[in-house]
Amino acid sequence: MTRDSGTPERQPLKRSPNVGKDGILPRQSQPVAASAPQSHVQAKGSEIFARSRPVPPPPPKPSQQPKQRPVDQAGVKETALGNRPGAARRPRRWWRWLYSWKFWLVATGLGSVGTGALALALLLQMPGLPNCPAIFWPLASASLRFECARLAASKQTSNDLLEAIALVDSLPKDHPLREEADRLVELWSLEVLKLAEADFNAGKLNEAIAAARRLSPKVSAYKLVEERVQRWQAIWQKAETFYRKAEESLRDLDWRQAFSYSVRLLDVDNTFWQTTKYNELTGKINTARADGNTLGKAQRLADYGGLNDLLEAIKLAQSIGQNSYVHQAAQKAIGEFGQKMVDLAQAMLDRRDLQGALNVLDKIPDIANLNEQVKDLTVLANAQSQVWQNTVPEIEEAISQAQRIRPDRPLYRKAQQLIVRWQLEIEAIAQLEKARILSQPGTVNDLAAAIAEASTIPRSNPRWSDVQKQIQTWTAQIQTIEDRPLLDQAEQTATQGDMTALQAAVAQANQITQGRALYKEAQGKARRWTGQIQQIQDQPYLDRAREFANAGDLVSAVRTAEQIGAGRALYADAQVDVKQWRSQLRTQELQVQAQQKLQTARQLANTGSPAGLANAIGAADQVPAGSALRSDADNAINEWSTQLLQVAKSQSVYDVPGAIAVAQKIPARSSVYTEAQQEIRAWKRSMGQ
Repeated sequence: MTRDSGTPERQPLKRSPNVGKDGILPRQSQPVAASAPQSHVQAKGSEIFARSRPVPPPPPKPSQQPKQRPVDQAGVKETALGNRPGAARRPRRWWRWLYSWKFWLVATGLGSVGTGALALALLLQMPGLPNCPAIFWPLASASLRFECARLAASKQTSNDLLEAIALVDSLPKDHPLREEADRLVELWSLEVLKLAEADFNAGKLNEAIAAARRLSPKVSAYKLVEERVQRWQAIWQKAETFYRKAEESLRDLDWRQAFSYSVRLLDVDNTFWQTTKYNELTGKINTARADGNTLGKAQRLADYGGLNDLLEAIKLAQSIGQNSYVHQAAQKAIGEFGQKMVDLAQAMLDRRDLQGALNVLDKIPDIANLNEQVKDLTVLANAQSQVWQNTVPEIEEAISQAQRIRPDRPLYRKAQQLIVRWQLEIEAIAQLEKARILSQPGTVNDLAAAIAEASTIPRSNPRWSDVQKQIQTWTAQIQTIEDRPLLDQAEQTATQGDMTALQAAVAQANQITQGRALYKEAQGKARRWTGQIQQIQDQPYLDRAREFANAGDLVSAVRTAEQIGAGRALYADAQVDVKQWRSQLRTQELQVQAQQKLQTARQLANTGSPAGLANAIGAADQVPAGSALRSDADNAINEWSTQLLQVAKSQSVYDVPGAIAVAQKIPARSSVYTEAQQEIRAWKRSMGQ
């Protein structure tokens, strides 16, 4: 189809001079909305961003672009109807569309879509963020410094804020943006100080101080720096003091004091010390307390002193780790426990238990650090076992073994002391053997010579106890030889049996004085002879007292027997009889009293009145239960109670209250008590009670 020659040809749309080839306004013509103080900064920033934004790809060549289809309805209709008759007249009426509402509706829609597309294109072509780390700052613009400073400050860290401050604070005083720079420096300085405070509460004291002191002295926040730093350091020092003292208390095993210091951390004005360090310290206290309990248990076991107890105590103390505050005390305790094992072995040696001592020494653990001492004591133990033979050759062998311990050994001093002791023992044994030879004939003179020889051994000699026992034996032999004839003579005299002979025998036995060999034997015989004398003297008194008792005169019997004094031979026999006679006297007295009370009761009952019968019952009831007349008293009480009941029954006919009063005088132990109580209840019911 050919275009009609009369139809005006469609003109191409003209490109705005401000629109680029891609249909988007160039960056220079884009509107910039910025505040007055920052217009220059944003302009510069946009320029920098433009340099850094990616370059869009080139538009396609004209030959490659698709043909644009006509967009107006008139052109379409013109193309479709160009050969129809009258088609040349229709284009002249296109202006009529300007008065059509449909036209303006379509135009408005197209305008809105175009505006949105343009805005989207402009948005997609926003400049990117600057690459601040790669910028050469001496040549950087103020706007770029501000942009990078804001980027750094947005990270909200002390170093970034300080870097931001440094970027903007480098502007000259006469710079147009100096006022904004000062405002930002003040703002960011306060934020640095806040972050430093947060670092301080997070336990980063040095970082907080370093950040705070990097602030410029020109800012107003700098006035707070030293005050904050001093406060932080004071709080930190106070907290460290509490913590250190708590640790010292833990090393001293004072849990209560350590806990007291830990609690003080809660009052420290720092979150790190109130939480992290407090929890850390309380954990250490709990661990140390548990280790302390373990060490306490070990010490209690060690106090028992037995071998198994000491080994178990060392095992418990060894279980306390190196990082524990109780470790040092535990190591010290292990050494003490090991020393107790050494002392136990020495005690066994003193009891001459060689195998037991060696067994204990063999079980002392290496951790006690007593290996060298154990080796030396083993040598000395074997040497001591030689001394127990009490012969000069064996003791000389013991000395030879002890001399093997060198001066650099831990028990060298003890070995030298034993060597000196054993040398003195050799001298004592030799001298004592000489004295024994002198005592062998057994005469008083020989024994005295032996004592004289043994007495030359000094008391400081280790064998002095053996020497003393031997001297005492020889002395007792001499005293026996001297005193035996005197005691034999006393026994011969006492065989006569009369008082005079017995007194003479006692006198002879008392000539053997206290401390002599036969003193105890002589005193025993003297006491026996003295008893015989006392029996001869006191037997007449006891016989006479028994005669009085048989005659019924118990008072005279008691009085006579009591003349035998305490400590005399017949005193015990006399006291047995006196006790029996006094019991009989008490029985007789009770019998007399019972007869008197029963006689009085009968006299009262003879009146026959209720009062007399009641008084009689009371008097009879005073007869003791152990008296022979108690049964007679009970029978009389039953009889008089029956009479009272009869009187009450008779009186109840005309005087019920009086009858009740009489019946209530009947005692509970009488045979008619139950019947009387029944009558009383019946009488009370009749009275309406």
